[in-house]
Parts: sequence; C-alpha cells; structure tokens
Amino acid sequence: MSLAPKRTSESATEMVQVVLPNDANPLGYILGGTVMHLIDMAGAIACHRHTRSLLVTAAVDDLQFLHAIKVGDLIILKARVTCVFTTSLEVRVDVFSEETLTGRRELTSRAYLTFVAVKRDGGRVPIPPLLVETEEERRICAEAHGRRAQRLKRKMEADAG
Repeated sequence: MSLAPKRTSESATEMVQVVLPNDANPLGYILGGTVMHLIDMAGAIACHRHTRSLLVTAAVDDLQFLHAIKVGDLIILKARVTCVFTTSLEVRVDVFSEETLTGRRELTSRAYLTFVAVKRDGGRVPIPPLLVETEEERRICAEAHGRRAQRLKRKMEADAG
C-alpha cells in the first residue's frame, strides 16, 4: 500500500436512495437507526477510498438529527475524509433530504466518525497522510484534532473508572 499523501477530494463519496415504508417509523419518517447505518456506510466508503485497507468504526461524534426525512423523499449522504492520524482517520458525513417532486434539499444530519485501519488479525495499519490544501481544510482538520483529544480524554477517564 502506498503512503503517498491523498487529497480530500479523492475520498469524496455520495450515496442516494429513496426512503421506503420499510425504512420508516409509524409517523412516516425514516428511522434514526437506518440513518445511522447509512452514515456508517458512507463514512466507511470514503475512508476505504483514502486508505485502501480494512477498517473498523471506532467512534461517532456529534450526530444530530436536525430535520425528519419523509417516506418518498430521497436521502443523500455526502462523506469525505477530514483529517488523518497515524492509523486512524476522521470522516464527515452530511445527510440531506430531497423532496422528489420539488427538488428542495435540506441538511438533516451531520456526523463525524473515526475509523481505524486494521489487518485481518486486528493489528493496526499505517495510512496515507491527507493533503490539507485550503484554509477551510486546515480549519476542519484542526477541529478534528480537538474532537480526537476530547475522545481520547473520555476513553482514558472510562478506562480509569
């Protein structure tokens, strides 16, 4: 595997599907668990594109459900790697609803996930660095470092307790 740096655009992923009745609660809105599953899938695909390795989900940070998505609407997930560490990386997944008849889009969720690159035996694998080229990419990566520090702090506290 090459450890040559990669651009964030190389990991960009978009998934689209229609929300069907079997994806919904009795009120006719997509189940939160279904959205979480799709977020994990979109995030994993983006991270696979960056690492070209096996991955496991290590954490989900700051998942919020801002608006409901109705049966019949499209759910659109856009994912891209935001920051790379040594054997782990962060991906941001934005979720949108799109009304099929009007095309009106609305941001419904955003989540940050951390994945770890692993070998089949569970050992960690080094991954290619991320080329952070714009001010926005630098800001997003700096925020990722902050989320990582908080996550590691919580883990240490949980391990100590």
